[in-house]
Amino acid sequence: MNLLAALTTKNAAIGLALVMGLGAGAFAAAFSARTELPASARPDPKRFSVDASNTPGFPQIKGGDFDLIDHHGNPRTSKSPDGKFQLLFFGYSNCKAICSMALPTLAEAVDLLEGMNAAVTPVLITVDPKRDTVEELNKSVGDIHPKMVGLTGPQDRLDVAYKAFNLEKKFLFEHVDEGAVYSHGSFIYLLGPDGAFKTLFAPVISPVRIAEISAGYIAESTN
Repeated sequence: MNLLAALTTKNAAIGLALVMGLGAGAFAAAFSARTELPASARPDPKRFSVDASNTPGFPQIKGGDFDLIDHHGNPRTSKSPDGKFQLLFFGYSNCKAICSMALPTLAEAVDLLEGMNAAVTPVLITVDPKRDTVEELNKSVGDIHPKMVGLTGPQDRLDVAYKAFNLEKKFLFEHVDEGAVYSHGSFIYLLGPDGAFKTLFAPVISPVRIAEISAGYIAESTN
């Protein structure tokens, strides 16, 4: 199956899930068919062109530094300690809605980029710090991606991160089995190694396209 056919099949599956009103599990299933970049794909700003200005049509994101705690209990700012670009998502480990779409997409994009020798670090900042403690994140983030970094911290420090990325979260209701359910932003953000905001992706964008665009930014930064 070529790349176009793979993407068409995936989009059809997502559309069917939406039309039939299926739940989060159906969305996750729709995204489960993996796609691949051509074997010759390499980070190349000429091939994967990028716009260094803020993405037209999307909210103006200033980004900025944050000072949180990772899932090992270590302090972590927006700057990557290993000098890699980062794909950031705001969510929570108990989320059964948008997270079940966005996080598998993010994880697949990370794998595709690794195959292009353009490694990035996936990052999750919690919107549910009461449940997403350091210990709980340590148990859960590896299931999303083995290189995922989970971040939590005091509410005032989390609020700094939320404000920097125009993130809105809202408590919706208390589920009998799942506990607190929140609505929250669904964008995936690309950050440079210094933590600077580069661009963002809606969760319905394919992992291949996220990888292509991210690779363009990575290649451009090395020129």
